[in-house]
Amino acid sequence: MAADWMWARRAWEKWAGKHVGPSGKPVKAALLLNYDPTGPSRLLPVIAEQERTELKAVDLQPFLDFVRRNNLQMEFFSIGPNQYLVTSLHEHWFCARCVNTTQPEGEGVIIMEIGAYLLVSMYDGLVGSASQAMVAVDQFAWHFNRRTH
Repeated sequence: MAADWMWARRAWEKWAGKHVGPSGKPVKAALLLNYDPTGPSRLLPVIAEQERTELKAVDLQPFLDFVRRNNLQMEFFSIGPNQYLVTSLHEHWFCARCVNTTQPEGEGVIIMEIGAYLLVSMYDGLVGSASQAMVAVDQFAWHFNRRTH
C-alpha cells in the first residue's frame, strides 16, 4: 500500500506541475480527496493532495455530504466560498458551474471518482476551458487507473 501511495503522489506531482496553475494551464486548482462512499459520514475527508488552494478537510465535509446524498442535479454545493450547480452528469464524473463567481468568463469544476479518491479540478472560463480541463483530468485518471488496476 505504501508503494502505491508513493507512486500516486509522484503521479500527482507530475500531473499537477504540468496541468495546474495560473493562466495558461487548464486547471487553476485541484484537490485529491480520500473518499469512501461506504464509510461513516461523520468521518472528515482527508485531503490527499492539493495544488493552488488552501482548503481544509472540515471545509469539504458539506461537499462530501452532497456527493454521498447522490442528489447531484437537485441541489447546489459549495467548495470553499464558491457555490456550484451541476450541469453535466456522467457515470464516474460530473461538471458544475459556479453561480456566485466574480470572474467575467465564469468558473467551473470537474469532479471525477477515481478508485477511492475524488479528483476535484477547478477552472476559469467557458466551454473551451472546460474541454481543456477535462483532457487534463482524463490524463490523470488514465495514469492513476493504469497503475492501481
